[in-house]
Amino acid sequence: MKQKDIALIVVVIFISAIVSVVVSKVLFASPAKRQQQVEVVQPISDEFPAPDTHYFNNKAFDPTKLITIGDNTNPVPFSAKQ
Repeated sequence: MKQKDIALIVVVIFISAIVSVVVSKVLFASPAKRQQQVEVVQPISDEFPAPDTHYFNNKAFDPTKLITIGDNTNPVPFSAKQ
């Protein structure tokens, strides 16, 4: 390698470094432009208000209780043979 070739490579590296810095500043946002406003979320509490007594009372209907209407003579009501 001649001394001219080494000088040319150094100049190309220097110019490409300058071009890459300029292009990166254009393409990527600066820290000032990256700031965004966000909503402030209220912290979650482990305390709950008492439920409405109109819907939640000790005399209310219990949907988990099994309800039987009349006698069921068919033990498998949804089978193909009846």
